Amino acid sequence: MNTTTALSPAVLPRRHALLRHTGLALSGSLLVAISAHISFPLFFTPVPFTLQPLAVLAIGLLLGPAIAFSSLSLYLLEAMAALPVLAPMGAPGPLHIFGPTGGYIIAFPFVAALAGWLYSRGRRMPLLSNFAAALIAAAVADLLLLTSGSAGLMTLLHLSPAHAFEFGMVPFLPGEGLKVAAAAALAAGFTRLRQPNTSAE
Repeated sequence: MNTTTALSPAVLPRRHALLRHTGLALSGSLLVAISAHISFPLFFTPVPFTLQPLAVLAIGLLLGPAIAFSSLSLYLLEAMAALPVLAPMGAPGPLHIFGPTGGYIIAFPFVAALAGWLYSRGRRMPLLSNFAAALIAAAVADLLLLTSGSAGLMTLLHLSPAHAFEFGMVPFLPGEGLKVAAAAALAAGFTRLRQPNTSAE
C-alpha cells in the first residue's frame, strides 16, 4: 500500500499524458478521415481534390510533431485495414495506397510532423508573428506533400519529372495556398487563445 501511494504521483501524470496523446491521435485520424470524404475528381489530373491536406497541416500545427506523427501513422494503419477513411474514389484499403494518391497519403505523417516542428521553432523567433511562423511551417510542409505526391505519380505512371509535377503539383497550387493560409490562421488563433493561460502558469 505504501509503495503504491508513493508511486502514484509519478505514475498518474505519465498515465494522463499517455491517455491525452492517444485521445488526440485518435481525434486527429478521425478528422483526416472526414476530410477525405470531402472530395471531387478533377478532369485534368488523376488526383482528386480533397480537404485532407488542410486537416494534415492543421493537425501538425495544433498538436505538435510527436502527436501529429502518431495521429497520421494511425490513419495509415486504418487505411491499410480497409476502414472507410480514404476518399471514396479509387480502390479500397491497401490498393488505394498504391494508386495515384499513394505518394501523398504515405507522406502524411512526415508532413504533419514537419509542420509541427517548424511551427514550434518559428514561434520562438521574435521577428515572426504566430501567423507568419505557422504560414511558413505549413507552406514548407505542404511543399513536401506535393513533392512526395508528384514522385508517387512519376513512379506509378512512369512519367517524366516535368509531367509528374504538371499533374501532381501545379494544378493544386492555388487551392493548396488557401489551405496553407487557413491552417496557419487556425493555428495562430488557437495559439493566441492559449497564450494568456500559458503566461499565467
